[in-house]
Amino acid sequence: MRVKIKTCRSSPLSSTGMASTPRSRLSPAIGLAALVLSTLGACSHGHQPQASQAAVQRLAPDPLLSAANISRACQRVRQNLGAKNWALLLAHLRTVNKNIATHSVAYNAKYKLWLFTGYDYGTYYDWDDYFENIYLAYNGISRFAVNNPTLFLKLEHPDGFIPRYLSPNGYQKDAQFKPFLAQIAWLGFMQRHDIGWLKAHFARLALYLKKWRSYDTDHNGLAYWPQGCDQAGMDNQWSRTVGRSEGVDLNCYLVREYRAMARIAAVLGKPAVEKEYLMRAAHLAHLINTILWDAKRGFYFDRNEVTGKLTQVLSVSGFTPLWAGVASRRQASDLVRRHLINPAQFWLKYPIASYAQTEPDFYEGSRHGECNWRGSAWIPTNYMIFHGLMRYGYFNAARQLAYRTCQMALKNAQTREYYNSQTGAGLGRDPFWGWSALAYVMPFEYQLQYNPTSLQSGDVPNLIVAIGVTAPHIPGN
Repeated sequence: MRVKIKTCRSSPLSSTGMASTPRSRLSPAIGLAALVLSTLGACSHGHQPQASQAAVQRLAPDPLLSAANISRACQRVRQNLGAKNWALLLAHLRTVNKNIATHSVAYNAKYKLWLFTGYDYGTYYDWDDYFENIYLAYNGISRFAVNNPTLFLKLEHPDGFIPRYLSPNGYQKDAQFKPFLAQIAWLGFMQRHDIGWLKAHFARLALYLKKWRSYDTDHNGLAYWPQGCDQAGMDNQWSRTVGRSEGVDLNCYLVREYRAMARIAAVLGKPAVEKEYLMRAAHLAHLINTILWDAKRGFYFDRNEVTGKLTQVLSVSGFTPLWAGVASRRQASDLVRRHLINPAQFWLKYPIASYAQTEPDFYEGSRHGECNWRGSAWIPTNYMIFHGLMRYGYFNAARQLAYRTCQMALKNAQTREYYNSQTGAGLGRDPFWGWSALAYVMPFEYQLQYNPTSLQSGDVPNLIVAIGVTAPHIPGN
């Protein structure tokens, strides 16, 4: 069944009978100039910061996150989920927080840091750290948005290389940390307002992003995944990341990293550096739209540097331009209407499938214990695309994605690492307390029209306590 698309602000919510007037606080950037202007102008009250104090003053509390609005959002989510699922939600949140309190934190004696991980085998990963820290922020926990990136920045090589994971046995020596470090740094700053930390680590962040720009053999301005799908975090998408694959996802993450660096530069009173990063973001967005967009198929594809051709595989990574605000409205319409909400492709019973169902190597489950990104639904990609839908005004689709993702997680006895997109059955780590916990906050973010990944937000609210669940008590916070 296809989703009925509504993009006007007064769209009635489907399936509940409850009217709503969603408010999108982020406009999609259209074209090169708009990308610069939208980033420069957001939350700046018409002028650019000339000192760190001015930039910090932008982080005023969001009126949409008042106690009254959060209370109303809780009431609406409870009504929409129903009594049984609301009880399950509270139970799942308590279990996640209990697991966090018991299993997630360890002390690294070498670097004298308490560190967080969502994995029971004690490995710290790159993009996981970003999404894990969003959930922790909703619990009033901010320390690990500083400690974890501090550790990885200490591992930086002279050329800017930072390993993408650290395990009890060491770190990966041939795969760079995905472009999320500046975003994690900004998330930590939104909560802690520690300008000293930003100042101490800004040069390392800049060097790390310079290293990413070196992965561009043909010098067309687009970076490629040096280690393919493994480095991309979509472990078995071999048919997508062919050759030196200029990833749609990779370059969209870099756009967001440049915007995060611009925000940090503004806080540090570096207007020239802020402008430089905004221009980098705008130029890269332009390249994504001109090189990786296939107008005939209405989709973004990776490009193989070796052949110069687009790799025509319909992957969930093709929707990251929605989250990054790179797509034009026309491109967003093609992405959403032709592909995302197409039940023959990505919009299965429990969306979003990580490969379109029409791909010849699509499959569900796990055949040999592998993490499957060729069909399964994963919470972080659902989460990014959910906020992309909100950004472009596809509120009905965003609402359905938020509630169906939450219900998918709730139908399992434990929070799981990923899910079967046709049955909703949980897969992977069992139990899991990492990024999948974001499934439980998506309905609240929909009702609040709130996006903690926007790079424009202030402090993240203590939502979990407002729901009625005690935050985990963990050392090092």
